[in-house]
Amino acid sequence: MLEVKNRVSSHAMMILATLLISISFPVCQMIAPKLDTGLLTLFRFVLASLIFYPIVYLKYKFQWPGVKRISRYSLISLCLVTFFWSMFEALRYTSALNTGTLFALIPGISAIFSAILVGEHLPRGKILAFVLGIVGSIWVVFRGDINTLLVLDYNKGDLIFLGGVILMSLYTPLVKRFHAGEPVPVMTFWIILSGTVWLFLFNQDTLWRVDFEDVDSSVIASLLYLSIFTTIISFFLLQFATIQIGPTKVASYSYLNPVAVLMVSTLFFGHKVPSITVFPGVAIVLFAVIVIQQK
Repeated sequence: MLEVKNRVSSHAMMILATLLISISFPVCQMIAPKLDTGLLTLFRFVLASLIFYPIVYLKYKFQWPGVKRISRYSLISLCLVTFFWSMFEALRYTSALNTGTLFALIPGISAIFSAILVGEHLPRGKILAFVLGIVGSIWVVFRGDINTLLVLDYNKGDLIFLGGVILMSLYTPLVKRFHAGEPVPVMTFWIILSGTVWLFLFNQDTLWRVDFEDVDSSVIASLLYLSIFTTIISFFLLQFATIQIGPTKVASYSYLNPVAVLMVSTLFFGHKVPSITVFPGVAIVLFAVIVIQQK
């Protein structure tokens, strides 16, 4: 009974995580011109570490986990921070449409890694569902305009982002593989903290050139949102769900990201209502995710 309850909770958590992550896209878009994107990610992780540490320590009284576990946590966080870096770096050379198309590959690649690392094998029906999920996600990204898709011009920015997509696809399989029974909040904290170290190493040259007095208050407010909701809470939800229902099912929720971003942007950020041509893509995505979640 407890297992069933945890599985139901995991799916609810993934829906919540998808919504929280979808809000981060328009938030980042608003503040990206006001702060270097690498530093934006670094400050997001620093704040998340500072906020999360006393909460986790008071509850679990955890100690240094040892070199072996820290190495594992660092490998997981390296996948995350490299993905963020590749996304920002790629957008210097390519378009959001190109990156949106490549992002749709994450669940399928993650399913391959899950089969290799944790022995999750998919029947033909679910393989077809993953293909449909890619089709539906791309449909939503391009608003049902096939001509825009056909004239895409891929470049070195897309190769950079493809590398990030492959590493991001490793994230949930590695969480499942490396979880050794420790409380999920403790694992989440060490992943965030080790990610902070990686980001500091990546951005130390830029960091010392920032004039913090000129940082806008809207940037600080947005960083607090990103730190609490799309770093601490979202990472916890993703890791808890991965342990309960497996990396393949968790990764499939990535197909809902374009749909959620579209919905959030329309309802809360004043973007225009999408045309009716988008809705077949939404239906395909929902169908694919439901099929993948079945036993």
